[in-house]
Amino acid sequence: MIKNNNKNTNKPGCEGNRYESSQIWGSSLANATQIRKVGSIIQNDNKRKYVIVSAPGKRDENDQKITDLLIQLGDLYFSNKPYIHMKEAILSRFQEIIMDLQLSSDLTNELEQSLRHILECNLPIAYKRDYLKAFGEDSTAKIMSLYLEEIGLHAKYVNPQDAGIVVSDEPGNARILSESLDKIQLLREREEILVIPGFFGYTKEGNLLTFSRGGSDITGSIIAAGLQAELYENFTDVDFVYVVNPSIVNQPKKIATLTYKEMRELSYAGFSVFHDEALMPAFKAKIPVAIKNTNNPSNPGTHVIAEKPIARKSGIVGVASDKGFSSLYISKYLMNRELGFGRKLLQILEEENISFEHVPSGIDDLSVIMRSHQLTDAKIESITNKINTQLQPDTLKVQHHLAMIMIVGEGMMNTIGIAQKATSALTKANVNIMMINQGSSEVSMMFGIMDHDLDCAVKSLYETFF
Repeated sequence: MIKNNNKNTNKPGCEGNRYESSQIWGSSLANATQIRKVGSIIQNDNKRKYVIVSAPGKRDENDQKITDLLIQLGDLYFSNKPYIHMKEAILSRFQEIIMDLQLSSDLTNELEQSLRHILECNLPIAYKRDYLKAFGEDSTAKIMSLYLEEIGLHAKYVNPQDAGIVVSDEPGNARILSESLDKIQLLREREEILVIPGFFGYTKEGNLLTFSRGGSDITGSIIAAGLQAELYENFTDVDFVYVVNPSIVNQPKKIATLTYKEMRELSYAGFSVFHDEALMPAFKAKIPVAIKNTNNPSNPGTHVIAEKPIARKSGIVGVASDKGFSSLYISKYLMNRELGFGRKLLQILEEENISFEHVPSGIDDLSVIMRSHQLTDAKIESITNKINTQLQPDTLKVQHHLAMIMIVGEGMMNTIGIAQKATSALTKANVNIMMINQGSSEVSMMFGIMDHDLDCAVKSLYETFF
C-alpha cells in the first residue's frame, strides 16, 4: 500500500487516511479474460492506484510468451530472413485481446504502426532489440489503461520515461539509476490510476533499454520504492511461494512469510515466482511485498518482509534448485601462497565477459561456478589458453551438466545440525555432492550436484526438512 503523504489533504480525490497500492501483473495477462480479472481487482479496491504490467504470457502449455516471439522476430529481421509471419503472429495476438475486450480498433492500428517504426528506425541493433523486446509490455499497458477507462475508472497510460525511470546505458541488462526515485515520487501528484509498462526504462540520452528478462518485477519494485509505498503487491499465477518447486514435489508446504534476503536467495537459485534482482529497491526502502494470485485475489499469499518474524524459529524456509551450470576447476600446489592468483583468474573471466556465481576453494584448488550458456566452445578454448599461459595450473578442467541446490533460511547457521541433515538427505537419495559452498552467509548453503540427480535430491531434502 502507498500511504498518501500529500500535504494538501483537501485536494479532490485525497483523504488524510487514504492508502493506495502498487501492483504488478505478468504471467497472468495472457488474454482478455485475465485482463478482465485484473480490471475487477482494481475496480473492487480504490486503494490500488499504480499498476505495472508485463507482456502477455502463455495461454497454455503449447503457447509462447509474447516476449519470446518478439525476440524471434528480431533474430529473423536482423539476419535478413523472412519475418512477416512472425510480425503478424504478434500483432494478431494483441488484436485478439483488443477485440475480445471490445476496445477501439484505433489501438490495433497504433500498435501496428509502432512495431513497423521499431523495425525501420535507424538505431544500432542492440538498441533496436531492446525496443522490440519492450513492445509487449508497452502494448499491454496501453490496452490495460484503455480497458480500465472502458469500465469506468479514471486511468492513464504512463511511459517509463515520463514516470522517471532512468537507467544505465547497458542494452539488455540496464540498471536503475538512483536519481529515478526522486522523479518517480512526482507520480504522487497524479490523481488517475497510472498504468506503467514494466521491463524497461530510458537512458539520460533518451534511449529505451530493457532490464534482464523478468524485469517487470524490477519496475514494480522501483515504482514502489520511489513512491515510498506501504505495500508492493506482485500478482502472478500462484497462491503462495512454496518451500520447493511444485513441479518436483507434489503439493509442497506453503510459505506465509519470508525475509528479503531469503526471497532473494530463493529467487536467484531457481524460484521463478520473483525476479532475483527485483527485491533490491523494495529492500532498501523497507517496503513489504505481497505475492498474490490474480486468479484468487482474496488469498493472502506470501509476504516478504524486512526481518524474520520473532515467532518463527531459525531453520530452513525453502529449498531452491536450478540446472544449467558449469564449473571451471583449477588445482595448483601452493596456490594459497601465490599472490594475485584469484584476481588474475577472475580478470581472465572478465576479459571474456563471463560472470561467476560461486567460487568454492581449498588450499591448492578452487572451482568457479558459472551459467553454462556463457561458455561457448570458443570461450572455453580462449579461457583455458589464457589460464594455462598466465597461471600455469597443475590441473584445469571444465565440467558441464551441473545443478545447484540452495537450502535457505535466515539465521539457520545458528541452528545445530543443518549441514548434517542436508548431507544425510543427499546420501539417502544416493546423490553425489560435487561441491559445497556455505561461505559467510547466514542465509543459505549451496550444494553442487549432477543435473540428472536434481529431482531425487530435492525430494529427499523436502522429506528431511519439511
